[in-house]
Amino acid sequence: MPALSILDLAFIPAGATPAIALQRSLDLAQHAERWGYRRFWLAEHHNMVGIASAATAVAIGHVAAGTQTIRVGAGGVMLPNHAPLVIAEQFGTLESLFPGRIDLGLGRAPGTDQPTLRALRRDFNAADTFPQDVLELQHYFAPPEPDQKIRAVPGAGLQVPLWILGSSLFGARLAAMLGLPYAFASHFAPAALADAVRLYQAEFQPSQQLDKPYVMAGVNVVAAESEAEARRHFTSIQQQFTNLVRGTPGQLPPPIDDVDDYWTPEEELRAAAMLSCSFVGTPDKVREQLERFAGQHAIDELIVASAIYDHAARLRSYELLTQ
Repeated sequence: MPALSILDLAFIPAGATPAIALQRSLDLAQHAERWGYRRFWLAEHHNMVGIASAATAVAIGHVAAGTQTIRVGAGGVMLPNHAPLVIAEQFGTLESLFPGRIDLGLGRAPGTDQPTLRALRRDFNAADTFPQDVLELQHYFAPPEPDQKIRAVPGAGLQVPLWILGSSLFGARLAAMLGLPYAFASHFAPAALADAVRLYQAEFQPSQQLDKPYVMAGVNVVAAESEAEARRHFTSIQQQFTNLVRGTPGQLPPPIDDVDDYWTPEEELRAAAMLSCSFVGTPDKVREQLERFAGQHAIDELIVASAIYDHAARLRSYELLTQ
């Protein structure tokens, strides 16, 4: 089994609040630390009523302050939404507070809808300069030069590890060119996984940060003592993705007995395509499937998302996976 990490979307269950979601994120991270997970990442999303991690650096600080050893980071920060200097200062501050524990995954998608882009004061063409922005960010984390006019304080010289996130060949090629680790968003956009990993590994150029390719893949996992229990918990994710297909995202719904009563055949096909990298069942079955998946795609690390409505059942799913 490859190394295991956690992608927490800080989802807000139906009827709950962002405060509860963030408290549960910390609780999950504290358990994950004891269970031996390598990383705990949070993601930047805006104007999403079911996700509480919009202020990603703040949420990372909350989790890092309540843990001791687990790496905490962004999976990811949507860099075109921000000035690279600001991100360098934010994550330089985090690295100063929690040395040796901070990761910075970078994506070029907006993480939101068009009206929210305007509210963010985002340049609609900002994604076109993503490679240059990554290089600028690397510059701010490098040791400062004597005549350097603009410095990230904190940030300069801290060499915060960067990752490139993606769901297409673009991110794979950029990660390979820069010699950075690559995380593929197969937990919701799996179509290009095989091609992207092959491209990244074939074109990888060693760098100061990394001497050989390193691939992380996102997966959805729901593990439980019985197949039926796991399948029932999984209906929350299935409803959530069906609502995305419908254009009506919301808070994470409670599980239901029969998801076929919830979606149409067309919605099922579209949701199932997005969720094809999902592993649901008893621990032995899930581990066997994950090992096969990782071997098939030459994955070095799996980052696990588990959108389970009941917090105790979610904790149990992550615990069973490590056993």
